[in-house]
Amino acid sequence: MIRIFKTEGGAVHQQDEASTGCWIALTDPTATEILEVADRYHIDPDDLRAPLDEEERSRIETEDDYTLILVDIPLIEERNGKDWYETIPMGIVTTEEVIITVCLEDTAVLSAFMDGRVKDFHTYMKTRFILQMLYKNAQQYLQYLRIIDKKSGEIEKKLHQSTKNQELIELLELEKSLTYFITSLRANEVVLEKLLRNEKIKKYPEDEDLLEDVIIENKQAIEMANIYSDILSGTMDAFASVISNNLNIVMKFLSAITIVMAIPNIISGFYGMNVNQAGVPLSSSPWGFPIIILFAVAVCLFVAFWFYKKDYL
Repeated sequence: MIRIFKTEGGAVHQQDEASTGCWIALTDPTATEILEVADRYHIDPDDLRAPLDEEERSRIETEDDYTLILVDIPLIEERNGKDWYETIPMGIVTTEEVIITVCLEDTAVLSAFMDGRVKDFHTYMKTRFILQMLYKNAQQYLQYLRIIDKKSGEIEKKLHQSTKNQELIELLELEKSLTYFITSLRANEVVLEKLLRNEKIKKYPEDEDLLEDVIIENKQAIEMANIYSDILSGTMDAFASVISNNLNIVMKFLSAITIVMAIPNIISGFYGMNVNQAGVPLSSSPWGFPIIILFAVAVCLFVAFWFYKKDYL
């Protein structure tokens, strides 16, 4: 899908035709759309296809007519009714006339610009627009990291009483997301450092300040992701032991209950086989049955009390 945006009068407008100073957003484009844009702006089609490969690495490539910036952006993916986090590549191609973005899906990073929710955003100020996208990308990482930290805290509360593996599996998914984030943020950091030294992309004093802010935000996201990953890894190891201990407590309780409930069965089984034989205690007494019942109950209560004192129940 091809969408064309241009800022006019301080607002973002979607257009039908591309013009100088506009932004061309390619979202999961077809082969025909890629070739159409590539031919018009003299771009290698492979560079426009690169962001569509989920395994593509972050990098900067400078050509005669354009510059390609490839970074990883965070994405929410819904699986089994729950939100999980991963990263996908996003390509930014800047030419003399326009700026082009290529991505597999609509993401929160680009949607903020499309909806006009970013201040001081102008499509014709290409360098500043690129830095604003990278800054928004770093902020999005930080936002998702806070959500991951909050979700891990909620899962930890459930783990205190859990004897199942479901919560551990959810923590494993969060740890996997953090691993993706750390890898992508480090790759983005390399791109930002190269962008700082890249002379092909013109930078003004205010742009350099913004680029430094982007680098700082990206470093902060890396530090947060590392901290959360370390905490989550330690939490998973600790709660794996907690779950095992909870299961042992349940098994101990069930074993104690089984022993207590076996006492009446033993007594009733003994009298059931021998009640008509001479010499069996209380066999001829009219109060034999109630006395035996009371005796069995008393023994059960005594054993249950003993187990309770020993913390088996």
